[in-house]
Amino acid sequence: MKLGFLGLGRMGSGMAARLLTVAPDLKVYNRSATATRPLADRGATVVQSIADFGDCDLVFTMVADDSAERDLSLGSGGLAQTLPAGAIHVACSTISVDCARALDAAHREHGQSYLSMPVFGRPDAAAAGKLFLVAAGPAEIFAAIAPYRERLGQRSFHLGERPEQANLVKLSGNYLIATVIESLGEAMALVEKGGIDRHAYLELLTGTLFDAPVYRNYGKLIADRQQRPAGFALPLAQKDLRLVMAAAEDLAVPLPFSGPLRDRFLQLAAQGHGDLDWSALGVGAAQAAGLPVVLGGDEREP
Repeated sequence: MKLGFLGLGRMGSGMAARLLTVAPDLKVYNRSATATRPLADRGATVVQSIADFGDCDLVFTMVADDSAERDLSLGSGGLAQTLPAGAIHVACSTISVDCARALDAAHREHGQSYLSMPVFGRPDAAAAGKLFLVAAGPAEIFAAIAPYRERLGQRSFHLGERPEQANLVKLSGNYLIATVIESLGEAMALVEKGGIDRHAYLELLTGTLFDAPVYRNYGKLIADRQQRPAGFALPLAQKDLRLVMAAAEDLAVPLPFSGPLRDRFLQLAAQGHGDLDWSALGVGAAQAAGLPVVLGGDEREP
């Protein structure tokens, strides 16, 4: 297959580099040319427009939101109009279920195949090929891209024939992670204000009841007050919360925790913390408890 990759942010760059090892003629595209240079140095072909993907059999996209994905795929001269009949588009972006449906319909109209395959993992996992891949769409397409899935992730899951099902699962997972970050930050603030060292508390939690990556990894970020550089920035997490709330409304599913999370995101946005990692949700809980916290900076004495 002739491969292409569009969207070279912190996640996309690592993923494209992994694919380059099995597709040395990989074509890459990014709106900012700066992000293409490390891949070009490793032999990737940098292209200047979407039209240059017209001979590709398989393209991956990894962009920030619905708007960017629609621009790349559905706009005039986008992927749906550019790719040849029979080509495959795999969107790894975290997008809404409505956007996934629109992408699927457009590719079907042009005789192409579409698979949603959002991922769980941070930039270091992307660079190491340790992502978890959540896919939905035609089972035969999922099978056809197996060699590339194996380069990108440590495990893949095929969850249904309708591509938007993968996006719903991804959004639900991010919602669950956000509730863990918030509740862990609240619990850590409680014991710290009672005079208990937060790192010792985290060691207790992760060594007993909560020995799971989400608690270990985000607990350490919260305890270390480490929100820069952002592996997953607050505005993107806030966007995902909006998308999961919209999906829940469409399906008539109450999400009682979504209201407090929304307020925490708004609080952090109002304070100008858009450059911080979303683990700042947990540190925001410490700040709200009156602990000596400067978000995104060093602690200060009360």
